[in-house]
Amino acid sequence: MRVGVVGHVEWVEFARVDHVPVPGEIVHALETWQEPAGGGAVAAVQLARLAGDCLFLTALGDDELGHRAARDLGELGVRVETVWRSEPQRRAFVHVDAVAERTITVIGERMGPHGGDDLPWDELANADAVYFTAGDPDAVRKARAARQLVATTRALEALVPAHVQLDVLVRSARDPGERYESGELEPPPRFVAQTDGAAGGSLHAPDGSETRWFAPPLPGPPVNAYGAGDSFAAGLTFGLAKGLGPEEAVEFGARCGAAVMTGRGPYDAELPKL
Repeated sequence: MRVGVVGHVEWVEFARVDHVPVPGEIVHALETWQEPAGGGAVAAVQLARLAGDCLFLTALGDDELGHRAARDLGELGVRVETVWRSEPQRRAFVHVDAVAERTITVIGERMGPHGGDDLPWDELANADAVYFTAGDPDAVRKARAARQLVATTRALEALVPAHVQLDVLVRSARDPGERYESGELEPPPRFVAQTDGAAGGSLHAPDGSETRWFAPPLPGPPVNAYGAGDSFAAGLTFGLAKGLGPEEAVEFGARCGAAVMTGRGPYDAELPKL
């Protein structure tokens, strides 16, 4: 089975705090750490763990953090194929509070690969499933060569002009940055998977039919919600690659998202078996 991700990386500094500071307040971090993350990176690491390997086509800043991100992702089992950009590597700062909620500040523009970049795009034609988080419209078209293509609504800027049909579009019902209205994509995605945290989520077909799934119980105490949504998308992509139908694939994705919430960071929890 072959899986891949086309997307972005953020170098993330995490700080565990009792609560997110209100304006003017000073809070003290109980713990801090750094690692490569962001939607593309998190999904690539989780897919590599689920499938044994994952091809990650990305763009990184040609600076210390960009090169460190490439090395660290490789050590996490991801096959990183990158184009180096002159811009500084995109970064983020994440507060993780006492109830495991994450609050994110992003620094820099999202960098994704372009279809004209010198990357092994032809390998995607052999992929069973690919997850897309960032890139240009030509990158979307090249990702469509995979048997199954999943994408996040955060990539709508590239998805809309690409005019390819997605197998599943993933969005969050709670995040205004992941809005999607019917008709924005032409042709429409075969399915839209809408996550809703502890309420589970719903799978929408173009004919208007809807199938709901329930959030699985967490396999341990909640620690950090960062990466849960991207791990859901990775589990969904893996399920489709294995030949599951969309209804079964979203349920497996929900189990992956629940597992990640019990880890210190997005890579610390053990993912479920399919």
